[in-house]
Parts: sequence; structure tokens; C-alpha cells
Amino acid sequence: MNQATYNHINQLIKDSGVLHNNESSKKEFQNFNFSEETILITGAAGTIGSELARHILACEFKKMILVDIAESPLYNLIKEFEDEDSNKIECFLLNINDNESVEYLFQTYKPTLIFHAAAYKHVPLMESHPYEAVKTNILATKLLVDLAIKHSVYKFIFISTDKAVNPISVMGISKYVAECYIKQQKPKSSTQFAITRFGNIIGSNGSVLPLFKNQIDSGLSLTLTSKTITRYFIDKGKACHSILKIASFKSFDADVFTFNMGDPIKLHDLAHCFIDNYAENDSVEIKITALRPGEKHDEEIISKDEFLEPTSDTDILLVKQKEYKKQKEIDLSKLVMITPYLSPQEIKSILISYI
Repeated sequence: MNQATYNHINQLIKDSGVLHNNESSKKEFQNFNFSEETILITGAAGTIGSELARHILACEFKKMILVDIAESPLYNLIKEFEDEDSNKIECFLLNINDNESVEYLFQTYKPTLIFHAAAYKHVPLMESHPYEAVKTNILATKLLVDLAIKHSVYKFIFISTDKAVNPISVMGISKYVAECYIKQQKPKSSTQFAITRFGNIIGSNGSVLPLFKNQIDSGLSLTLTSKTITRYFIDKGKACHSILKIASFKSFDADVFTFNMGDPIKLHDLAHCFIDNYAENDSVEIKITALRPGEKHDEEIISKDEFLEPTSDTDILLVKQKEYKKQKEIDLSKLVMITPYLSPQEIKSILISYI
């Protein structure tokens, strides 16, 4: 690895907060104006959802509705925000698969801006539990999209992933299908939909850096699934700042946006840099295992039918189609009929039929 790559990785590790608890200061956040917006964030206790909420707290906003199904993380977020204006923030322990509960939110609070960050994200785990991926990543997204249209929500930002590009995993396919459904609805409604597609959040819950840290603390070897495997990485602050920039656009010039994340990083290089930054000595071994179920060797940001177009903001790129194609109607009826009695292999076969 050359010096520039080494420096870039070291900066990502520093920004991750894994080595030091360096939560961003609200003073560093750009003050976007959401003074007319009632903002709904799903997955609000997760890495992206909670960071979006922190950024928005530094802005003018009318009201913020924070929703998550994870009890302890949501409680921690409530405690973090307990000194804020309680009249402007509402927190709900809520399953976004529950039609009645979600309908209640829309009818009661009438959100105008939605950040849909809730999803199941762990690739191998979703290979074993595709029923849950279908329910949360696809059908709950459909529910939110349909209600957004029904209740005339102004803007809806969907947090997607590079794993939705040429997907091979249950997780990736589920996000791809959700993207397709959103694109299908966009011309039919006054709601403005945007999809933000990016790579791994460095240091996020369940990501590789906390794993490395725990392995070193336990005196174990660092484990990698391949010596040459690569991933796109971005820190949560930059990702959320870019998402809010997009939300501030008067209109969306594309269905899909992505971010300037630089070149993909070899996890082997990331492991070496982490050892240099954290281990007491450089004798920590790196053990190569094998690709896990559903895991790709390299991720992609665009498909062969897409290209990237720069915007006036160097951090944000448009994902455009090479040729205009009428959006194919996507029928989710087969997914609605899926039950937990089907095997993971049977459910994945149904998902693959949507690619």
C-alpha cells in the first residue's frame, strides 16, 4: 500500500470513533433550514439514523419523530437527547412492519420529510433469515412509501447500499427490490423520492473495526474472509451531512445519488493500519478464512447500465441510466405471500426472480 492510501485509511480509522469516542460536535454541523418540516427518521437508534438526528438537532426544524424497534439503543438515544426541547422530539418504540402503528404516526404527526434508514443489514445473517429481510427491507419500505404518497409527504429519502448493485445476497436483493419499488412510484405521485446508495460506514455497529478491536483485546488473530477483498468506506458524519444536503435540494435531478468515497479499500490494508493504530505491538496475526454466505469479493456503486455524473458538490454524485428505459412495473405479490414455513433457499429463489 502506498503512503497516500495508508494516510487515507488512518484518517478513516480516526474518524470512525472506534479508537476514541469522538462524537461530532454539533457546532461542526452545517445549519440546514428544516424549520417547516416535520421529520420522520426510521431506524433512528442505528448508526445512520442517530447521526442524522444529531445533525438535525443543530438545525432549525419544526418537529422530529424518531422510530426504532431496538429497545435499548432507542432508550440510549432518548437519554442522549433528554436535555433537548421535548416539544420538538418524539421517540417511538415501533415496528415499521406494523401497518396500524405506522398509519397512526402518519395520521397523528403528518411528516413532511422522511429519512428511511431502518433495515436489516448483516449479509450472512439475512442469508439465514430471508423472511425477516423481505418483511423489513421490502414490505415495510413499501408500506412507508405508500403512506408517504397517501399523506402527501413532501420528500422521502431512502438509505440504500452498494450491495443493491448486481446483488447476490438476500440483503442486497432486498434493497435492490426496494429501490425498484421506489423508482416505480416516483412518476405517480407528488412526493419527491431520492435513493442514497453508499458503502460501509466505517466503525458502525457490527462492522469490521469493532470486530478487530474486540479480537485484539481478546488476544486473538484478526480474521479476514479474503486477502484481496475490497470495500467502499465512508464515515458516518460525511454520509449524513451529504444525505441532509440532498434533502435540502429543491428538487431531485436523479432517482439515485451516491457519494464520493474514493477508491475501494482492501480489508487487508485496513487490518494492518488498525494494528499500527491500536495494537501494543505489531505481532498480531491476520488469519484468512473464506467468503461468508452471500458475501461478494468486491462491491460496486453502479451497474453496467448506469454511469456517474458529478454535481456542483464534490461529495455528491448522480447515478444515471446510460439509456432511457421505462421503469418496469414490479409486482410484490409473490413476496407478500412468503411465510416462515418456506426454507431460506425457497425464499431466496423467489427474491432472485426479481433481479
